[in-house]
Amino acid sequence: MTTPSLHGHTALVTGGSRGIGAAIAKMLAEAGAAVAINYRERAGDAEALVKTITAAGGRATAIAADVSQTSEVARLVERANAALGPVDILVNNAGIAIVKGVDDLSEEDFDRTITVNLKSVFLCTQAVLPTMRTKKWGRIVNISSGAARGAGSIGPHYNASKAGIEGLTRGYAARLVKEGITVNAVAPSLIETDMMKGQTDLVSRIPIGRFGTSEEVAQAIMLLVNNPYMTGQTIAMSGGMAFN
Repeated sequence: MTTPSLHGHTALVTGGSRGIGAAIAKMLAEAGAAVAINYRERAGDAEALVKTITAAGGRATAIAADVSQTSEVARLVERANAALGPVDILVNNAGIAIVKGVDDLSEEDFDRTITVNLKSVFLCTQAVLPTMRTKKWGRIVNISSGAARGAGSIGPHYNASKAGIEGLTRGYAARLVKEGITVNAVAPSLIETDMMKGQTDLVSRIPIGRFGTSEEVAQAIMLLVNNPYMTGQTIAMSGGMAFN
């Protein structure tokens, strides 16, 4: 159990209804933060997670929004602020993985991946900055991937979207460092989520001998949320496949 230390803070987790996002939402709630769980389609999963958190004494709400759309992001942040208090912790976790070979990759696949994975990080960050600046305190954590630096198995469009996230992370970190706002990234590789179902053959590539867990990724996010001295960093989680 995490020691409650985030009472009085409100977190927004995009793509928070399942997998890594759900694990992050739970851990933030256990630490005392009120948590807005954003989802696009999985209302049932998001509402079930809210029930789990509230049953344990936490505060949470589920909010539907497509975080690649400016107007929906504005509405999402407004609703989170109204329901739980000003958002001062943002975890940009929403993303898609369209698995395509180079010859099958279309312009539409590329544009959609960049919009959902990268533009959403920009839109959500811009939307929460005013409240963070007012409080002179903020934590932004972006979910990147080992594909930002390695070959990856999804495709070059996905590599580009995740490399862009790490560039945004450093750019925002440098510009917000004097305002009490830290911006970091976590780059997981081969985590046991729905995306990895049926791909057990990939385990042989991981020196540690197993997929990572969503909870292990969430622990890295908590490290960054709780550490005021770390900013502009990417924590890589690859089970020994790659080293920074």
